[in-house]
Amino acid sequence: MRRSSSISSISSMAADDDSMQIFVKNVAGTSTIPLTIPSTTSIRTLASLLALRHNLPATDLRLVHAGKHLSTPTSTLSDLSIPPNATLHMALPLRGGMPPKKIRCSFKTCKDAAQRIVGDCGFCAGHFCGKHRLLEDHKCEGLEDCKKESHERNADKLNSERTVAIKGV
Repeated sequence: MRRSSSISSISSMAADDDSMQIFVKNVAGTSTIPLTIPSTTSIRTLASLLALRHNLPATDLRLVHAGKHLSTPTSTLSDLSIPPNATLHMALPLRGGMPPKKIRCSFKTCKDAAQRIVGDCGFCAGHFCGKHRLLEDHKCEGLEDCKKESHERNADKLNSERTVAIKGV
């Protein structure tokens, strides 16, 4: 009910002489929506109409025209000098805004960057720099398990290679 009332109110306003047609490309850029709206329509109103149409929260929707974000919600289309038959683009907000944080060495007192792949310990799931990447260097809790595992592996290999002397021949 809210959606139909807001669309009908815009339609009745669009019948005025100061109405203009704009085209809005959706978030994916796959379709273009033609809209006839008054030039006094605020960016907030336009964003809420488009959010209703696409089932998105109005706060998550950004409008872009000629590479500029239309970020002032109280500005109207005429205030921003948007010409008739202009194309606006819908975009979702940028998440985070900061580059991903560098992974630091998991050793207590070390602040160096961890090495990728070779610095990952499979026994304690830590990420370590070049100085602490070896099990002995970062005092790994899984060091004893590692030693037992390699001892068993070596013992099995030696047993499989053992020659058996046949007695009595």
